[in-house]
Amino acid sequence: MPELERHHQLAGSRPTMEDARVTVVVVSRNRREELLRSLGHHRSPVVLVDNGSTDGTPDAVRRTHPHVEVVELGQNRAAAGRTTGALRARTPFVAFADDDSWWAPGALRATADALEAAPRVALANVDTFVGDEELPDPFSAVLSASPLPHRQGMLPGPRILGFMACAAMVRRSAFLAAGGFDDVIRFPGEEERLAWDLTARGWALVYLAGPAVHHHPSRQRGAPERRERGLARSRVLTAAMRLPWNAVAERVTAELRAGAPGRLGVLDAVARLPQALRHRRLLPPEVLADIEMLDRVTTDGVREPTVP
Repeated sequence: MPELERHHQLAGSRPTMEDARVTVVVVSRNRREELLRSLGHHRSPVVLVDNGSTDGTPDAVRRTHPHVEVVELGQNRAAAGRTTGALRARTPFVAFADDDSWWAPGALRATADALEAAPRVALANVDTFVGDEELPDPFSAVLSASPLPHRQGMLPGPRILGFMACAAMVRRSAFLAAGGFDDVIRFPGEEERLAWDLTARGWALVYLAGPAVHHHPSRQRGAPERRERGLARSRVLTAAMRLPWNAVAERVTAELRAGAPGRLGVLDAVARLPQALRHRRLLPPEVLADIEMLDRVTTDGVREPTVP
């Protein structure tokens, strides 16, 4: 047995449960070491969805963290694996975590309390602190400054139209009714379409200050150019699924002008365009107005989380 697994088996007793209203859903693929380190930090029931790992991840988790429910997909479904995890959950709220992130002590309870007290809120994005230095992720500041009006009445924080999946808790029923994460967008950039669809259904998404997620980015992360290429692909596909054609053209043009990663992302999107168009559904005018407002006020270029 590898030394890391032996260590976790000796110290891997079930962690103290913080909140029975929340299931933590983790999706992983071939990041066994990071995953084994992070799983012990979770303080609610955990569902691990394995996206076709070939490094022995499922068996290692069963040996070292027997309290974790392991779902083996046998293939890489990327972000859509989180939807599978939410379907397996039996709690009213689902908190997402990556294999290199975890919710800080007290954060699950505080966020569930906020969602329980605000029945029109489908999703709360909390603060994220990155690495051993615990640096605040700049995306939290972007969310906290959201100018969107509170159409749903009193909310526990600013209304937002984007989020970081690994720092989000969702109302399970609303998440599943909106389709969850899909097989078209995959990863990264999977959050945008879901945020738009939840809002179109009359739900609010909020930034919640106080509760926090710790994110220690995996050493197996790809090159930044690869991530930018993936984000460009996702932005184009999301636009094709939900925006008017003139807005789709504007997005494609912006990506083509953004540099090599953007151009390659557009080419990648073309290959998936038939699949995206099968799911095309135009957003209602009020959501399109929200998107236009955010596009107007975005001046610093921070549109996505800075780390995956």
